[in-house]
Formats: sequence, C-alpha cells, structure tokens
Amino acid sequence: MAQPGNKLDKEKFCCSICLDLLRDPVALPCGHSYCMSCVKNYWDEEDHKETCSCPQCRQTFRPRPVLVKNTMLADLVEDLKKTGLQAAPADPCYAGAGDVACDFCTGRKLKAVKSCLQCLVSYCDQHLQPHYESAAFEKHKLVDPTKKLQESICARHNEVMKIFCRTDEQLICYLCSMDEHKGHEIVSAAEEMTEKLRGLGLRRQEIQQRVKDREKEVTRLQQEGEDINRSADKAVMDSEKIFIEAKQKIRSHQKHKMTVVGELQEKLQQEIAELKRKDTELEKLSHTEDHTQFLHRYTSLSHLTDSTGSSSFSKYHLRHSEPEDVMAAVSTVRDKLQDILSEELTKTSKTETDVLRQQTEPKTRADFFKYSCKITLDPNTAHNWILLDDDTKAEYWRNQLTHYHHPDRFTDWCQVLCRESLTGRCYWEVKWSGNDIFVAVAYKNMSRAGRESAFGNNDKSWALQCSNVGYEFRHNNIRTSIPGPQSFRVGVYLDYTAGNLSFYSISVGKTLLYTVRTTFSQPLCPGLGMFYDGNFAEICTSLNSED
Repeated sequence: MAQPGNKLDKEKFCCSICLDLLRDPVALPCGHSYCMSCVKNYWDEEDHKETCSCPQCRQTFRPRPVLVKNTMLADLVEDLKKTGLQAAPADPCYAGAGDVACDFCTGRKLKAVKSCLQCLVSYCDQHLQPHYESAAFEKHKLVDPTKKLQESICARHNEVMKIFCRTDEQLICYLCSMDEHKGHEIVSAAEEMTEKLRGLGLRRQEIQQRVKDREKEVTRLQQEGEDINRSADKAVMDSEKIFIEAKQKIRSHQKHKMTVVGELQEKLQQEIAELKRKDTELEKLSHTEDHTQFLHRYTSLSHLTDSTGSSSFSKYHLRHSEPEDVMAAVSTVRDKLQDILSEELTKTSKTETDVLRQQTEPKTRADFFKYSCKITLDPNTAHNWILLDDDTKAEYWRNQLTHYHHPDRFTDWCQVLCRESLTGRCYWEVKWSGNDIFVAVAYKNMSRAGRESAFGNNDKSWALQCSNVGYEFRHNNIRTSIPGPQSFRVGVYLDYTAGNLSFYSISVGKTLLYTVRTTFSQPLCPGLGMFYDGNFAEICTSLNSED
C-alpha cells in the first residue's frame, strides 16, 4: 500500500500537460519532461511553427528539438506502476484540457475564475484579488472565464472594440469610429446589447407559439390518419363480398394516403425540432454577460426565419371516401367503382403536389435569391447601339458601335439576350435608369429582324416595359397596363416546370406586378431592351447587389 508521503513523488512523475503518469517520457533541452505525444501535439497547435517552446518555462527552441524517449525515466515509471502507485488525481484548482487558465500564473497554471473585459486577461482567485480591493479596477467588467477575449480586439488598430456601428452592423473600436465609420450611427456595445435583449423575449414567444401550432397540426394529421384507416377498413369489409379487385384498389389508395400523412408529419416534426433548437439558442443568448460575445452570436442568430402566420398545412385536409359512397359505387357497377377510385387518386395526387409545392414556394426576397443563377449578357446578340460592360450591364449608346456581324445579333431593335438558357426555378433582378426599359425572357430561336423581333411582339417572348409613368406587360403583340409602385429595380421569378413567370417591383419591400401562367416549350433566355439615350440596365443575381 502506498504511503501518504508518496503523493509528492507521484506528481513528480506526472506529465504537466495530460496530468497522468508519463508515457514514453522525453526530456526537453530546458530539463522538463513530458509524454512524447503530449508535447508533440502541443507544438503542433502552437501559432508560430518556426519556433517551439516549453509549456512550463516558455523557453523557446529553434529548430524544433528531435524527441528521444528517456529509457531510464520510462523504466522508473514502469517500476512505480508495478508497486501500485497510480497517477495523482488531477487537482481541481489547476487548469486542464478545456479549462480557461490564469494568464498571470507561471509554471503550472490555475483555473481562471473570471475574465476582465477591460484588461482582456483571465484571472485565478489569487490574481483576481486586486480587482476587488483596488479602486483602480472598480469599473472593470468581470465575466465568466472565456477563451475568446481576443475577439474583443480590433484587428486593424489593436484596440478594444467597445462601440457598435448600427450602419454596418459590426463591433468597432474608437479609432474605427473616427476613420472608416465616421458619420455612421454608433452606440456603445453595452447599449446595443441592451437594445437587442429587449427583442429576445418576444422572439421566443413567437417561436414557442409556432411550436404549439405545429404540434396541433401534428395531432390533426394523426386524427386524419386514423379516420383514413377506419374509413378504408369499413369500405374493405363491405366491398370484399362483391369485388375482390375493389379491395385491392382501396388498399392501394389507403397506402398512398398514409405515405402522404407520414411525409407531412415528418416535415412538421422537423420544423418543431428546429423551432425548439432556435428557442434554446435564444434563451442561452439572453443570459450572456459578455457584450462582445452577445453581439457576435446575435448576428449569427438574427437570420432566423421571421415568417409568421398559420402554416399552409392547416389548409390541407386529406380526402377519403365514406363507406356509403364506396358501397354505392361498387353495388352499381364494377367499372363505375374503378372510375371513381381513379378520379379520386388523381385529385388527391394533384392536391398533395400543390401542397408540397406551396411549402417550398419562396416568400421573402432572401428566399427568392436562393434560386439565383449565373446570368451573363451575350455580346453576339447585342444590337449595334448597345454597349456591354462586365457581362451584366447594358447601356444605350447614341453613336453606332462596330459590332462584327453575327446571325444571332438583333438588327432592328435595341435589345440583347443572355447566354444562359433557363429551366427549373430561377430568380434575378434588374436595376435600371432612364425610360422605357424592357425586362424580358424569350426563346433563343425568336426572330432577330423585323417588327416581330421586338420583345413582346411575338409568341416567343414575354416582356415587362418599365417607364417613368408605370408598367406595361407585352406578349404576342398584346399589351396590358399594370398598376404598381414606381421602382428602379424589378425582380423576375421563373418556375419553368410549373409554367409560372412573375415580375416584382422591388423598393422597400417587393410587390407582385404580373404573373404569367402558361406551358413553356423551350428553355428561356433573359433579355434587356432600351430605346432612349442614357438608358441603363444591370442584371443582379445576389442580395449584395444593392442600389
């Protein structure tokens, strides 16, 4: 049995990094010993790989020493193990892996109990005492120990960031406020944290209410499923004696609908889990003491989905045939029953498709930009009076340019098409100035000459005319005046499969101007048209492309 006095001896044979008995011990040039793997990992994690240092005395070595196992020390440790000695339990006062260490301790460091946001240093109990005893530290802000104090330092000026710029939504130091942020709306970081904390309670209430709403919808769907099962069971029992094939139809119908119920339930459960996770994140954020960490985390959490209102799930009720309806159908004639079931299946499938599509339809401007794609203007199609810049900008040029001849070039109208042919879903915006700008989509094989080659003057192009007096939609030489708020930014959303093409006015928000519902037979190319000196248009496919 180990003697009480052996505790000191055991600590002498412990690695100061892992706090366990030495494994494959190595000695550094300074004389301190460590586990070979521990000191290698420590050096690999150091910021400056050109030099390495001793974890205890901080003596630096260059180049990196070659580590060789100390066989004598290794044998001694093995002998100690055989005598029953084990590593001394880690002292809870000392910093271990994952703990914040005191920055003032030398040698083996104690755990920090507080971090100072003014000093940007972490302290153990002993070194923290001056903050409690000296009036010079009276106004210093102490928070729970954190390893992220350096995030409070301005990378440019090496000053503490105590100011928040509301114009750019970022933390800055006082030198930044007099330099690149001069004239911006700025407040103290503490004041901004207080302001944002006020909204956390309301956001949590909204999320919790949405959780309750989704849970109610889950319950309703479960009831729908039970009703479907009961109805299907009754219909099967009543129809088995007459038509065996009717039974197979009903069971197939039942299985299909239950699959839909499962899919809808799974979507709701996922949404509930996500909402609860967001609520937990906001709850943790509301207890953060460090204003720097609060504002950093608030920025990353502020992009939560803010859409409100009841879910479109509540508008969908699964259709199921009542037993009397089924019995009446099968008792009339077998063929009639098959027709009814086929029609029911078709209607249900269409309804389910519409509901699932509605769930993924974009609502906010950010949602629309998820469907943005690369769109570039094709110089081979540009009229001689159009000057292109950066593949996305077009300008009416009074003097005729000398474009080389190309069969795809417009010859009679000042227009240009894009290189890309679009299918599926796609969204882009057009920023314009001047008067009579045409925002269009067209088939690539539309005419390049003659009156019918103008956007909207044929059945192969759809165009929105934007002017200082309003909007006009054109297709197949038919013009439709459109009321809407004046804006120098227009959004275009294409859902090729659904046959939908929508134009939006983008100002403070977005306003739907016009929607085309048709069946497209070919891929579509975005296009721009302009007919007056000074007209300008630019295709934007990113939220960062602001006016």
